[in-house]
Amino acid sequence: MKLWRKPFDMADKAPLPARVHIDLDRCKGCGYCAEFCPRGVLVMMDELSPRGYNIVKIVDESKCLDCCLCQAICPEFAIFVTQEEKEEPMTHAER
Repeated sequence: MKLWRKPFDMADKAPLPARVHIDLDRCKGCGYCAEFCPRGVLVMMDELSPRGYNIVKIVDESKCLDCCLCQAICPEFAIFVTQEEKEEPMTHAER
């Protein structure tokens, strides 16, 4: 569905950019996060972690939906997702 105009509160309702953080010391290379990521942000690599497991890599973080499925499904709690702070527009009085 294509809108003929943008809603007035579109900036307020837009999702905030998310950042995916991976703790390589905890990751055991199970691949659940890469398999269940709805947008394919995470992929498994042939590269080994310091503990000898295959590691997961972030391919394109801008495609992340902030669904936190990777965080919820990780059995080792090696992934967590944070949201970047929204920049408040400056008012005329603050300039």
